[in-house]
Amino acid sequence: MPSSLTPVAEALSLLLASAQCKAPTERVDLNSALGRVLASDINAAMAVPAFDNSAMDGFAVDHADCKEPGISLKVSQYIKAGHPGHRLEQGTAARIFTGAPLPAGATAVVMQENTSKLGNADVCILQVPRPGENVRRAGHDIAAGSQVLGRGHKLQPQDLGLLASLGLATLEVYKPLTVALLNTGDELKQQGQSLLPGQLYDSNSYTLSACLQQLGMKVIKAGIVGDDLQATKAALQQAAQGADCVISTGGVSVGEADYVREAVDALGKLKLWKLAIKPGKPFSFGQVGRVPFFGLPGNPVAVFITFAILVKPYLLKLQGATAREQPSLRVRAGFTVEEAGSRQEYLRVRLQPTVDGLPIARLYTDQSSSVLTSLSWADGLVVVPVRTGVQPGQELEYLPFQGLL
Repeated sequence: MPSSLTPVAEALSLLLASAQCKAPTERVDLNSALGRVLASDINAAMAVPAFDNSAMDGFAVDHADCKEPGISLKVSQYIKAGHPGHRLEQGTAARIFTGAPLPAGATAVVMQENTSKLGNADVCILQVPRPGENVRRAGHDIAAGSQVLGRGHKLQPQDLGLLASLGLATLEVYKPLTVALLNTGDELKQQGQSLLPGQLYDSNSYTLSACLQQLGMKVIKAGIVGDDLQATKAALQQAAQGADCVISTGGVSVGEADYVREAVDALGKLKLWKLAIKPGKPFSFGQVGRVPFFGLPGNPVAVFITFAILVKPYLLKLQGATAREQPSLRVRAGFTVEEAGSRQEYLRVRLQPTVDGLPIARLYTDQSSSVLTSLSWADGLVVVPVRTGVQPGQELEYLPFQGLL
C-alpha cells in the first residue's frame, strides 16, 4: 500500500467506481416500499388526471358565452367530483365542484367568488374567463407513457403517493443489503457488563447500526474481538459469511495492537488505506474474500464522519441506488482556524441564522474525535479544505446532518 494520504475526493471516486450492484430483486406492496430502491423504471400506463377537471368550486362555461362581465346564464346541471355530467347546453353554465369532470362543451371554470346568484336557476358571471381558466387538463400531472421514476430511485414518502395515483399496488425493488458490523479492541465491553479500569462501552456499533437501518439495510452485529491477529482473522471470516459488506471499527492504525489491516491482507486485499481526512485518517477499504470491507477508525466521531462521507455513498450504489450529490450550503465561519492542515477537515458546527445574509457556523468547543457529545450538539459539518486557514466571516461549505444521513 502507498504511504501517502489519499485525498477524500479521490477515495470517494475509487469507492463508487468499485461499487457494482448485484442485489437480487423482489416485489413488495406499495405500503412496504418506503426507503427501498426501484429495480426497474416506472412508466405511466395512464394519464393523471385521466380527464379534464375543475380546479375550483364554481361554474363551468363556454368562454364564448361570457364576452362581457355581468352576463346572466341559466344553470343547467350540477356536477360533483366522481360524477360525470353531460354536454353543456349552449348559453348555460354548469355548477361544478373541485375535481369534478369538465363537461363537454365547457372551456373554462369561473370560480364561485367571481359570480353572484340570480334567483334559483341563474348565475351572473362577474369576470370574463379566459379559455382554459381553472381547468386541469388530462395528463397535466403525468402524461400516459411517460417515465415517472427511474431504476435506482430511492423511494420517499411523496413518491409512494405519486405511484399510488397511477393505481400501482406492488413495485419491483432491490432486496436490502446485509451489513456485518465488527468492533475490535481489548478495551471494549457490551452494555450491561461491568467495566474494569481502562475499559469502555462499545458505542460504534450502535451508531453504525442506526445509520444502516435508516438506509433500509439489514444489520448483523458480529460482536467484539480482542487485539489478536488470529482471532481477528477468524472474526472477519465469520462476519463475511452471509453479508454483502463487512464494516469494522478500530484496529486499522499503525499500532502494535492493530491487527485488522494485516488480517484483511491475509484474507483478501486492501485497496485503500490512510486518507487525507480529519478525523478518520486510518480509514481503509478492501475485501475479505469476495466481500467488500471497510475498516473505520476506533474513535466514535471519526466512525460517524467516515461512514457519512465515504461508506454511505458506496453502500447506496451497491444497493442499486442512483448516486446523488450530497446537499450542501454556503455558510459564514463564526470561528478561526489558524493552522492550515494537510488533511481535509470536517468540523462539527451549529448554524446561527442571520437576518441579512448567510447563516453563521458556530464551532463546538472540543473537536476531539472521541467527543460524541459534539455530534449530538451539532446540526452539521463544515468542510475546511487542505491547507486552508479560516477567519471569521469566511465562506465555507456546510453539510447538514439531515442530508448526510
